[in-house]
Amino acid sequence: MSEGLFEVPGQAAPESDALGGAGVDFRGPGSAAPLAVRMRPATLDEVVGQQHLLGPGSPLRRLIEGSGAASVLLFGPPGTGKTTLASLISQATGRRFEALSALSAGVKEVRAVIDLARRRLTAGERTVLFIDEVHRFSKTQQDALLAAVENRIVLLVGATTENPSFSVVSPLLSRSLVLQLRSLTDADIRVVLERALADPRGFGGAYTVTGEALDHIVRVAGGDARRALTALEASAESSLDGTVDLALVEASVDKAAVRYDRAGDQHYDVVSAFIKSIRGSDVDAALHYLARMMSAGEDPRFIARRLVISASEDIGMADPMALQTAVAAAHVVQLIGMPEAQLTLTHATIHLATAPKSGAVPAALGAAMADISAGKAGAVPPHLRDGHYAGAALLGHAQGYKYPHDDPDGVLAQQYPPDEIVGADYYRPTDHGYEREVGPRVDRLRRIVRGK
Repeated sequence: MSEGLFEVPGQAAPESDALGGAGVDFRGPGSAAPLAVRMRPATLDEVVGQQHLLGPGSPLRRLIEGSGAASVLLFGPPGTGKTTLASLISQATGRRFEALSALSAGVKEVRAVIDLARRRLTAGERTVLFIDEVHRFSKTQQDALLAAVENRIVLLVGATTENPSFSVVSPLLSRSLVLQLRSLTDADIRVVLERALADPRGFGGAYTVTGEALDHIVRVAGGDARRALTALEASAESSLDGTVDLALVEASVDKAAVRYDRAGDQHYDVVSAFIKSIRGSDVDAALHYLARMMSAGEDPRFIARRLVISASEDIGMADPMALQTAVAAAHVVQLIGMPEAQLTLTHATIHLATAPKSGAVPAALGAAMADISAGKAGAVPPHLRDGHYAGAALLGHAQGYKYPHDDPDGVLAQQYPPDEIVGADYYRPTDHGYEREVGPRVDRLRRIVRGK
């Protein structure tokens, strides 16, 4: 059933029982298995990243060390170690391992594995059931697992790239630990690559990779260890002399290196050009700089934050929906991550770049802050002060306040600002977009409120 997917490097594949599946030889660089499979960690010490889940005494560490018994749902981006952790749990517990993919398995296959696990249990053997892409299982398929999970006929390890709260049925969620894996850092990816170059399971020192080439593979990987190892393997296979340089990597992975230093001037120059292109309504230039940042592996949360700022700074009330789009994009980045969130960031960039522009929001804030800085922060008018305490009336607080909802129009003449700034106009709408409608309304409201 597992087709050798979970076997430890250097060991023969276990007997496959009634469900079949041939073992794969993982022994060294001569193996037919992909580099990413050969380099799958065989022990907990080889796991890179996810330290927030692997601390002493953590539920996941207890499972991997063989002292835990709870089923677990692992969710996170591709290439972050979900399959690896499932394999380690199986090894540590000494249980028989069965694997299903939600892309191909149905209720029949689920029940077959459970029946097999039940027979093993009568013989004193326990089973770990790994389900890849578990979020793709239908409700019926998930329901078929409930009794087996609850009665511990199987220890379920589910892997998903989506938040299981939105795709896994509540009864199964309540019976499992839900643990989120994070994208690997650039430093983590570098460790994975360097280990593959030196380890006998990988290339065993047979190749030399230049610093520029390694940096580019790290950027291309985008936090995905499997993608990084696949790129390294493709590049190494194209080398004629055992050397892998930048040009070879670019040719092998069909992706040119983007000159972009996330910690240097290029980071600030490109994002500055991105925001200024949005402000200038050049949607094509904005998309160029967006693609440049995403191709270079820029943190998508950083891009989303800049879009949220731009929505108020450069568009504001000219298109009030722009801020909602930008905030929604930021939420999507958090919810589903990359690479899927690339489309949402593109959606938001196009909306903001093509929206009518107005600088009235920052100008209004700037004018109000300037008055505060100049000392124009007088006392709150007595009728606006808090009157919800004993003695407030004796002080004249909240006396004479006119309740706008009592007026048929919902607005009436009344002084709201301190005496020092009566008549100050901070917000000055433009005639762009929605502000074309807001401007006349603001003028009418000011006349009514000021009694003119």
